[in-house]
Amino acid sequence: MASEGKEKPEVVGSKQEDIIRVRKGKHDQIVLVLRVVAFLATAAATIVMGLNKETKTLVVGAIGSNPITATLQAKFQQTPAFLFFVIANALASIHNLVMLALEIFGGKLDRKGFRLVIITILDMVILAVVAAGASSAAFMAELGKNGNSHAKWNKICDKFERFCHQGGGALIPSFIALLLLLLISAISIIKLHNQKLTTPHHATTP
Repeated sequence: MASEGKEKPEVVGSKQEDIIRVRKGKHDQIVLVLRVVAFLATAAATIVMGLNKETKTLVVGAIGSNPITATLQAKFQQTPAFLFFVIANALASIHNLVMLALEIFGGKLDRKGFRLVIITILDMVILAVVAAGASSAAFMAELGKNGNSHAKWNKICDKFERFCHQGGGALIPSFIALLLLLLISAISIIKLHNQKLTTPHHATTP
């Protein structure tokens, strides 16, 4: 009877570990899918904004009945916020590619769970970078669309409509990627917590 009583905690503990392993497998599959979609989103945002430019010939004055025209070009490189947006999303794309490779082929590289810790930290850093890039680009897009009457800044989207529409189109996948990166970071933290639960604790007896 005494031996049976000692075996029960071991059985319960093994069942809990099996449940945690099953959850870990599901979390890994979810993270894999989220990373693929996040990579596609950040890559799309990088390409769309990186190819964003428009050239227009505008009438800037007149001499008598003869109009004076000037050819102007709007490019994303001319706005530091848009340039940072491209860099941030490009970094996120590279990060997700590397993390996908680690998720698929990096199982043997894990040393005492440090791989998951490093991945979680890098995910949070990239999350902050993409959030900063998307927020600054969204602010400049709003300024270009509506201007600022208090600062006497004129809007430009009435003159460069395609440039503004393409820039706005780049913001959509970037914010989608931001949401996905947030979910990935949350799942990574949960995995770290589960990893702590499955770590064996050796009790010391006096």
